[in-house]
Amino acid sequence: METQATEIQAWIDARSEEMAALLIRLVAEDTENPPGRGLGQCAAILHEAMDRLGLSPETVAVPPSNALEEPCVVLGSVGNGPKLVYFHGHFDVVPVQDRAQFRAERKEGRIIGRGTADMKGGIVSMLYGAAAARELDLLGDGRIDIHLVCDEETGSVAGSGYLREHGLIESSALAMVTAEPSSGSIWNAARGAVSLRVSLRGKEAHVGQANLGVNAFQQMLHVAGPLEDYAREMMERHTGFSMDPNDPRGSMVVVGGMSGSGSNFNVVPGSAWFSVDSRFNPEEDIEVELHRMRQIINEAADKIDADVTIDVTQFQPSAGTEATHAAARLLAASIEEITDTPARFEMCAGVLDVRWYAQLGIPAFGYGAGRLDVSHGPREYIDEAAMRTCAAVYADYARRLLA
Repeated sequence: METQATEIQAWIDARSEEMAALLIRLVAEDTENPPGRGLGQCAAILHEAMDRLGLSPETVAVPPSNALEEPCVVLGSVGNGPKLVYFHGHFDVVPVQDRAQFRAERKEGRIIGRGTADMKGGIVSMLYGAAAARELDLLGDGRIDIHLVCDEETGSVAGSGYLREHGLIESSALAMVTAEPSSGSIWNAARGAVSLRVSLRGKEAHVGQANLGVNAFQQMLHVAGPLEDYAREMMERHTGFSMDPNDPRGSMVVVGGMSGSGSNFNVVPGSAWFSVDSRFNPEEDIEVELHRMRQIINEAADKIDADVTIDVTQFQPSAGTEATHAAARLLAASIEEITDTPARFEMCAGVLDVRWYAQLGIPAFGYGAGRLDVSHGPREYIDEAAMRTCAAVYADYARRLLA
């Protein structure tokens, strides 16, 4: 006897060639971010595909931001009941190692190319999952709203930030899922991010009169040192969320990922700067930790009478939904029904767009067919069968939530 799960999978599998063709077309659109090129063209392809699938697309231009070309969000919806689940994705990709990565290669059940795993392949899964839910009458008393944004790889402030600012995320939603490359695990938590640029100002002098200068590079070393002690402390503060065994359980702080100083080799450097990039576990209060880092920097600078400036270049909160939450249990049930394997909950070691929804109290998850270990790499790929299975999970999850 055919079950609901097998009916969903059969509907999606019958469209395997359509799904592959759409992904190959999306990969061909260069949406490298930074700088954020080709966004409008990619959005047009998504709009066309969503229209064909009956997902009521709307492309909304967003205000200019940095070097983004034609920044926009693509919205869609299916169903009309009061219950709501969000399907969220991003169509920008990280820069390539080789321009050939924009020519997708289909080989041995995989599609290889930039963005296949992170996360144009995930978007294809979501669109077909939503279409299956519509076509098979799975939406019950609710609807799926689709949000596709253009700048996740550089913080999502233009795309997801626009959604938040304009009230396009309803806090009453039952859940949100984003198609990040979770390798089949459910990412029910993600770290927050705080990034700083720390600048020191000294006084230039020729090497022949070095005694007249104030060496900003030496000041930078003095100020950065205590931050390394702080980084070691945070690494030992472990999260209570489950994680991939290969990922560190403590909060991560990188001091000096980027730095610079001086104007020439024979001049006392009159300026110097370095970066601090942090990924804080959900248990940490990032306001508190930002204050601590500022205090550490200022106290070190005061000891040597250094002129220091601290600029906050990123401030994004963490997010976490307990695996015992009803929305989490339903997602796990869909995965187990469709894949016939136990669901796994893990915290993502990085930052996810789930935070924009979690801040409004919406249970938010990352779940996708792509593999994290190949994402952003020179042979990034997605398994076609896994992409279709993931689409079936999305459809079944909507069915369970909206019943």
